[in-house]
Amino acid sequence: MTLPHRPGRPRASSRDMLAEAACELFLENGYESTSVADITRRAGVSRSTFFNYFSSKADVVWGGLDERIVALEARLSEAPPGDAPEHIRAGIAELAAGFVPDTLALALLHATTMGFAGELEREASVRRARIGRAVAQRMRRDGAERLRADVVGAAVGGGVLAAIEVWAQAGPDRPDLTGLVERVLGFAGL
Repeated sequence: MTLPHRPGRPRASSRDMLAEAACELFLENGYESTSVADITRRAGVSRSTFFNYFSSKADVVWGGLDERIVALEARLSEAPPGDAPEHIRAGIAELAAGFVPDTLALALLHATTMGFAGELEREASVRRARIGRAVAQRMRRDGAERLRADVVGAAVGGGVLAAIEVWAQAGPDRPDLTGLVERVLGFAGL
């Protein structure tokens, strides 16, 4: 059964318009001084439309990476037992594949201008921890000692966020994120 076409903007278009409006406002007024109402007014959409795509202002910046982390968590928890390093390498490669400049890259480049530096660090620590926990749990599931698994997980989580920052800071000539995370995995002994 085919669903009828619903009027309105295409889903990706509204999400992209909201993200663009939010970034413009963060640059103009600062992160803290920008409200959801300001973002929706700039984008020309309703408040409910904003919350169809994002649960908070922070989600505008982190949403794309969060979706990739959810996929990584699922991949590592659902993969069959055995060969944790291979599952981790594949999951991290999937996280990095096709990563494009977006609101996160803009926020990393302009954190001070946006008044977002403190929030950025707090939110980044949540993502580092999620990646690290997913990796450590996968390693423990396959029999790795807890300390080793936790240290490797922390290294991978921190390394992925560091690679994203290096990638964003490189600007238009940025290297492929996949190559950077492959280096991270090598540093972590995977």
